[in-house]
Amino acid sequence: MHTELSIISLISNASVLVQLVMALLLMLSLGSWTTIFRKWLQIREERAATERFEGDFWRDRDLGALFQQVREGKRESGSLARIFESGMAEFIKTRQQRPGDVAAMLDGARRSMKAAYQREMDWLEANLAFLASTGSVSPYIGLFGTVWGIMNSFRGLANVQQATLASVAPGIAEALVATAIGLFAAIPAVVAYNRFAHDIDRLSTRFDTFVDEFLNILQRQAR
Repeated sequence: MHTELSIISLISNASVLVQLVMALLLMLSLGSWTTIFRKWLQIREERAATERFEGDFWRDRDLGALFQQVREGKRESGSLARIFESGMAEFIKTRQQRPGDVAAMLDGARRSMKAAYQREMDWLEANLAFLASTGSVSPYIGLFGTVWGIMNSFRGLANVQQATLASVAPGIAEALVATAIGLFAAIPAVVAYNRFAHDIDRLSTRFDTFVDEFLNILQRQAR
């Protein structure tokens, strides 16, 4: 009996529809773990790049030299560096076209950095929707497989004169494996989504703070 109720035998003896549900959930789980690993590396590298650039920015104070180094690729790039590069480039361009117009310089730099900020946030938030969908949908997909498997088990009992636990248990166990796989796919996706959303929100706050501080510096330099 123990061998008959092993996980492998339960999966192999399940109905075709339940097996398809399990295969779908396993693919979702594989895609979820791949996304989790890649997103973890991306956020870790972005956090390190942000800290390095902030250190360089506040230490050097030579914005022109820092801008040239970022533009020429002499410094390791990151989202914050690209936001800075976008704002500084627009500031220099507007100052050459409309010298003395401080409001135009600052407005151009602000709009350029906001556009760059949005591009970077879109990049950081890519694939988070997949984790959210996997976390919310997988339990229901697993539940569908479970319900279908239990229905098949009880339909099979219609042809049996005397129903026993031994005749019911394998079919119900097969069905419950689908729910287990659904939870296995959903729980890591939900935990990872919440963690990554928190980390990205903290990076977003740092970007916003930098934009405001950088605009204050540009305002002093434009006068």
